[in-house]
Amino acid sequence: MGVSLEKNRPHEVVIVGGGFGGLYTAKALANTNVNVTLIDKRNFHLFQPLLYQVATGTLSPADISAPLRSVFSKSKNTKVLLGEVSDIDPKTQQVVMGDQSISYDTLIVATGANHSYFGKDNWQELAPGLKTVEDAIEMRRRIFMAFEAAEKETDLEKRRALLTFVIVGGGPTGVELAGAIAELAYQTLKEDFRNVDTSEAKILLLQGGNRILPHISPELSEEATSALQKLGVVIQTQTRVTNIENDIVTFKKGDEVQEVASKTILWAAGVQGSPMGRILAERTGVECDRSGRVIVEPDLSIKGYNNIFVIGDLANFSHQNGSPLPGVAPVAKQEGEYVARLIKLRLQGSTLSQFSYNDVGSLAMIGQNLAVVDLGFLKLTGFLAWVFWLVIHIYFLIEFDTKLVVVFQWAWNYITRNRRSRLITGKEAFVSPQTINDSNPYKATETRRTVNV
Repeated sequence: MGVSLEKNRPHEVVIVGGGFGGLYTAKALANTNVNVTLIDKRNFHLFQPLLYQVATGTLSPADISAPLRSVFSKSKNTKVLLGEVSDIDPKTQQVVMGDQSISYDTLIVATGANHSYFGKDNWQELAPGLKTVEDAIEMRRRIFMAFEAAEKETDLEKRRALLTFVIVGGGPTGVELAGAIAELAYQTLKEDFRNVDTSEAKILLLQGGNRILPHISPELSEEATSALQKLGVVIQTQTRVTNIENDIVTFKKGDEVQEVASKTILWAAGVQGSPMGRILAERTGVECDRSGRVIVEPDLSIKGYNNIFVIGDLANFSHQNGSPLPGVAPVAKQEGEYVARLIKLRLQGSTLSQFSYNDVGSLAMIGQNLAVVDLGFLKLTGFLAWVFWLVIHIYFLIEFDTKLVVVFQWAWNYITRNRRSRLITGKEAFVSPQTINDSNPYKATETRRTVNV
């Protein structure tokens, strides 16, 4: 289905989602001869790769956020609307936001992805993930309240459960969380408590595959494993979580079922496309994969509608090497810039060849002075990789004043080894969805044993 335009009427581009994909599309169309409407249910762009630093007290939410209106204040052809799109009508070319309908000539859907608990949605309250500011604040509350509760707990088994942190998922988020919590327990908080030794904390990282950071080279994955183990993290690979209940994580490794009691269980495994994928499928007939991501054409449009594009984490683009592109910021950024170029060329009567992702490499922070960087032609570990990680993340932050704040915070943390954003907010007291039974939480059945962390 093509686009019909009235003569002398500006081309209307509607972008749903202000993440990396939507943001960079709008920036590339700024101050051009099209009208851009950017819709997001938040009034800010969030730099998700640094959410784990909010969750572990290094940065505050404002340090990694940029108000969308501020970003586009000088782009007079760009309008920002705060709201949530609930429906799409591709026949009339309108999106529905509450009781308001907004017309488009070109629609770009960049609403990202949510957590996937593989059909166990009841685990979400027990093991929060890390996608939003609220997720990070809740995760921060649970992490620091665990230490506070351990300070007052006299029962040794319950204290052990309070000081056991289980992270499910060995991708970049899981690895970075594990390293940051280990540094908290073994360095930052070591002198802050009187009744509990925080270095007794146990950090357990569970990974379903045969190695952590599977997206990077095996040798760098091995380096990351060694670095985490030196920090004190216990890594269990080829491990599948089978149940989370009563503050006990049950997981299967081979034929052996194991259990560990923990008051702080964090989720960093699995994603699924946002609900907009389902809406698009219902309204246009486009196919989605098992994770709810929309299967897109080589130019990132959807089948049958060359004026509707899906980019970022919601898109399944498998035309380059047969496998979907990873859900990372550089992919969304390049896809957004590509769609913007395509729109401008179409209005000039031209077009572009299919989208091609330029893989700029992968990287992950392990801890202070520790990171791994895989650029394909260059592989870095240790201090040099850590410096490279810092530079890249500063570069991708949106606003100049935000970059300065983050640089200052990182420099201060490096010098003092302190984290000044260790705020416990939200719920007043230590609250867990379940409580540890008075009986021994490490009790094993005939087919189960307690993991030794």
